[in-house]
Amino acid sequence: MRVGEKAVDFSLYSDKRELVQLSIARMEGPVLLLFFPAAFTGTCTTELNEVSNTLEDYFGATVIGISTDAPFTLAEYSKVNGFRFDLLSDHDAEVSALYETKYDHGFTGMKLTRISKRSAFVIDRNGLIQYAEILENASHVPDLEAIKTVLKSLS
Repeated sequence: MRVGEKAVDFSLYSDKRELVQLSIARMEGPVLLLFFPAAFTGTCTTELNEVSNTLEDYFGATVIGISTDAPFTLAEYSKVNGFRFDLLSDHDAEVSALYETKYDHGFTGMKLTRISKRSAFVIDRNGLIQYAEILENASHVPDLEAIKTVLKSLS
């Protein structure tokens, strides 16, 4: 998925056990998708808390976190951290594969191929990708300042 391309629509269950569909979420404005490798891990927790704690700085975008963790795991993760946005379970890694964020050759040297790479996508109301960043190194975080700049231009 590249900037300027049409974002693939999807429906996934949230940490609240509600079905969330991208095409419906983007009707209210831009959407920031944050794919992350695993709940309760250091870098993931730091990244998601940073976004949650400064949600006002994202110009009203709907923020959605996505991982291959089960919805029950994500519910506890969100509860413990007090995240102010939905976390979606891509348990079968189908959406991660569509967005080309799935580790094809394993995660951290292990054969864990059902894990998402840390990634960020900004999708506008029309469903076009305005920002795309897929990180190979799970200890790095997306460029949140660049994301905010793109979201500001869409507001």
